[in-house]
Amino acid sequence: MAEKGDRDAVITGIGLVSPIADGIDAHVERLTGTAQVRPPVDAETYAPFPVHPLTEIDLSVQIPRRGDQRQMENWQRYGTYAAGLALTDAGIAGQTEYLERTSLIVAAGGGERDATVDGDIVEGWRDAKDPGAFLNERLGSDLRPTLFLAQLSNLLAGNISIVHHVTGSSRTFMGEELGGATSLETAWRQIRAGQNDLFLVGGAYNAVRYDMVVFLAMSGLLWAGADVPEVWHRTGQDGGMVMGSVGAFLVLESRSHAEARGARIHARLDDVVTDRGARDGSDRYHARIDRQIARLDAAVGETSLGILSGTSGVPDALAREREMLEAIAAKRPTFLRGTGTVTGHAMEAQMPAGVGLAAAALSNRTFYQPFGDPAIEAAASEAPEKIAVTGWGAWRGESLAVLSADS
Repeated sequence: MAEKGDRDAVITGIGLVSPIADGIDAHVERLTGTAQVRPPVDAETYAPFPVHPLTEIDLSVQIPRRGDQRQMENWQRYGTYAAGLALTDAGIAGQTEYLERTSLIVAAGGGERDATVDGDIVEGWRDAKDPGAFLNERLGSDLRPTLFLAQLSNLLAGNISIVHHVTGSSRTFMGEELGGATSLETAWRQIRAGQNDLFLVGGAYNAVRYDMVVFLAMSGLLWAGADVPEVWHRTGQDGGMVMGSVGAFLVLESRSHAEARGARIHARLDDVVTDRGARDGSDRYHARIDRQIARLDAAVGETSLGILSGTSGVPDALAREREMLEAIAAKRPTFLRGTGTVTGHAMEAQMPAGVGLAAAALSNRTFYQPFGDPAIEAAASEAPEKIAVTGWGAWRGESLAVLSADS
């Protein structure tokens, strides 16, 4: 194990809500149990495309004011709720002396569209004598400025600040899976460089929204059919994504800051690597993947390794990621798990969720039972001291995080 240092980036708070559980302890309990875990499936609302809705939660636990709840969309509610869980787990919820110094980094997509307005405009547009004039008039009258502003992705950061009184610097990343990874990388780099000591980082995604289903379906990325196989076996279609509603936030600190306030450290974040480019099999593509593997080798050595893959299940992306996973496994014993099987795919929230699950496993000195095919997901012979989390996008954006047990 690497020597401890004051500028280590450590995880002291985990907030996670997903289709299978509310809170990180409930996730660990379910995923280390003997029963195979499968998320609930809504196969009717957007048939033929199934989605995994969020488990039942009591929003008032983390968002006590009804007025705050009402002015948020669901994805904002999920993120604000998860942020509160992370702050509570870290022991700084309600602690002004820490919250006013907490820097907030949020990864999220755009807001939800008004389905009624969209439908009315499309219906009227068909028969309009002057479609251009009709569109301008309806967009000007039907889309309220307040509604538009409420849909901006950085409003999630604003809601977290308002509800939980996090008043340090704030930054928002968009960009699907890579947005979540870049958020973590930014916090990790700033802690390591001594630029800041305390961050709240994460993202949120609502799977039950027609606009994203339409967009992803038109892109050929979604799995079709009520039967949802595990993420490794979504073959025979162009798309393999089954979206899941997830809110995931982490409190990251420098070791010196965490130890000074007596915080419990779940795990150490050793490295975060992000990259993007065409997956064309070229020398440039292989150089990007080799760089990630080299960084992992430096952090892990030949020790046994748990891997939580955030693969979307889209066949082309999955095949490319499997090549990298096989190269990693050739050098050491590995225990692979595909998180998309149990939580669904959550875009910007996928990487923070995976890192949260990894940190919790390391903190509890355990690893998760296989989520699926034992030929791919072998049972762990021991609790690994290190866990890698991958965050490959459905078409572009590759990321890797490495965590260690902090003992």
